[in-house]
Amino acid sequence: MSSNDVEKLDPRVKRTRQMIEQSFMQLVTEKGFQSLSVQDITEKAGINRATFYAHFPDKYSLLDHAIQQSFKQEIEKHMLNACHFSTDNLKSLIITVCEFVDGAHERCAKTEQQFRSLIEAQVRDQIQGLLIHWLEQIPASNGMVISMERTTTAASWAIYGLAAEWSRSKRMPPVEQYANEVLPLVEANLGLAVEFA
Repeated sequence: MSSNDVEKLDPRVKRTRQMIEQSFMQLVTEKGFQSLSVQDITEKAGINRATFYAHFPDKYSLLDHAIQQSFKQEIEKHMLNACHFSTDNLKSLIITVCEFVDGAHERCAKTEQQFRSLIEAQVRDQIQGLLIHWLEQIPASNGMVISMERTTTAASWAIYGLAAEWSRSKRMPPVEQYANEVLPLVEANLGLAVEFA
């Protein structure tokens, strides 16, 4: 179910979905994802299993949805989805990703590789979507064609990888300083697109 579909839902259905999501996030923090069951979620949310399954096929899809929504809220909080491409906005995106990845790893058991893989997939997809949105606003000139797919794929991998490195390392500089240091690497991944910014 897309976020547009959720917005069109009956208010009671939306409240139930929010209760499921909130209960899930609290339980993941308390118990970790692997030991968490659908029964745990339904008991915490005060719903029955049929209601849970009406919203999500299993706990893995709920996890995927929760990560997607959490990162989307971070992007919206920093208004990056309403911005255009600039070096400052790119730096803000790097900082946002670093902080999100670090917080997600802290809250959700760093030892759970599967959880980290889902975070990575969701965050990279949304980074790529945002970069495409930004680059589509830049007029191409001199007959140069920007491969949006390759450019944004490389940049989204770079941003996520650098954020994960920052999160894992205990000797990294503060996030603002780190973003300044890695910004040229990310800009290089964007290639010719940066020249038109």
